[in-house]
Amino acid sequence: MSEVLYDVRDRVALITLNRPDKLNAWTPAMSAGYREALDNATADADVRVVVLTGAGRGFCAGADLDLLGSLAETGARVGGGDREPAQMEPAVPKPVIAAVNGPCAGLGFVRAMFCDIRFAAAGAKFTTAFARRGLVAEYGLSWLLPRVVGMSRSLDVLLSGRVFLAEEALALGLVNRVVDGGVVEEAMAYARELATYCSPASLADMKRQVWADSVGTLAESWERTEKLMLASFDREDLKEGVLSYLEGRAPNFPPLP
Repeated sequence: MSEVLYDVRDRVALITLNRPDKLNAWTPAMSAGYREALDNATADADVRVVVLTGAGRGFCAGADLDLLGSLAETGARVGGGDREPAQMEPAVPKPVIAAVNGPCAGLGFVRAMFCDIRFAAAGAKFTTAFARRGLVAEYGLSWLLPRVVGMSRSLDVLLSGRVFLAEEALALGLVNRVVDGGVVEEAMAYARELATYCSPASLADMKRQVWADSVGTLAESWERTEKLMLASFDREDLKEGVLSYLEGRAPNFPPLP
């Protein structure tokens, strides 16, 4: 059985972590399958948005504890591979949306946080868990979390390793929306709206802007933006965006090259 499922619907790639009997606990095979799915979504011109979720009742319960217990003997990395969060979801030039349908812990928490947008099912449980396993804030989470929710809130969820629900995650700013019902359907509907009405080139540029501008100065951001703005004036996307608005129809933007 494949540990990662990949399906394209209406120009949206749905990636599903698929170990439902283990709450989709992370393994090296899952890591490799997930990287391959992201690469496929990046390369497929028909895909404009990516949605990540988990099979069954969980999103991802973190590293498989059986594998985690063997680390002292083998020294292997549960994450697997040489590309981890800072080079995975942020490197995809398309929006990546997490649909957190259930327990989201440890490495699963990392996966969700490195997505661009996060939807969560009402009552879904979150925890960083690292402090309670004798670990550290893994895979760049100590860099990302303060930029999303601030230092004090980041230290709270990291140092305590406590479990909290989706509703608190929304109040903390960790998720964008809490859904009382089908969170995957809600995330897919949002993704289809982006795929239908938004320029893929604009989405790619804005995603790069936000990630790049998380470091550096305002002056550097301004300079990069000026270059991107001038380039956007020469794209067909601008002409199509204006014309479709004036004609009251959905735009027909070209795919990313």
